[in-house]
Amino acid sequence: MLQVKRILVGIVGTNCYIVYDKDTKEAVVIDPGAEEERIISFIEEEGLKPEAILLTHGHFDHILAVPALREKYKIPLYAAKEEREMLGDGELNLSGRDPEDSVEIKEFIPLHDGEELEFLGRKWKVITSPGHTKGSVCYFLAGEIPYLFSGDTLFFESYGRTDLFSGSEKDIIKSIREKLFLLPDDTLVFPGHEESTTIRNEKSYNPVNFFK
Repeated sequence: MLQVKRILVGIVGTNCYIVYDKDTKEAVVIDPGAEEERIISFIEEEGLKPEAILLTHGHFDHILAVPALREKYKIPLYAAKEEREMLGDGELNLSGRDPEDSVEIKEFIPLHDGEELEFLGRKWKVITSPGHTKGSVCYFLAGEIPYLFSGDTLFFESYGRTDLFSGSEKDIIKSIREKLFLLPDDTLVFPGHEESTTIRNEKSYNPVNFFK
């Protein structure tokens, strides 16, 4: 049985998700943005076996705990190929201007739109969703109750800011309308900040509906 644990981390309240199979104990960590000790504590207490780290994009509040988790568990990191520039530069990802403060990630497995990953006995479809950053991605899991991990692209009746490096309001609106809103209405959306929502709710109440 698939379980989703949300751990609120960091100074801006980022949702780190640990998705795991209750029976096999296999797990995937999505957007470990900070406070690695809390993330590791949950993994160890539950006896989980992390298989991978998935990033929805490269901003500091989604990546600060990546080095610690990779060091401890020796697991691969996945992110969109378009996010390489941001991940590799502490100024662009806002983790810090000083080398001792910044997190700069040079090595990861690059993702492409539409490809499918396989974790926890499920297929995870990669949906590129540029707008918040040019390399933003979402992860979709089909099933009786479909799941979407939307990062900072789609929020509860809102969407991510577009005024930072590589952001585009035009692109994020297009990503939501032309990609995410095509998913099943009952898809449960786990965003990068705030509470969960559904595609049905967002098709009715998200402000992208009011743009021409």
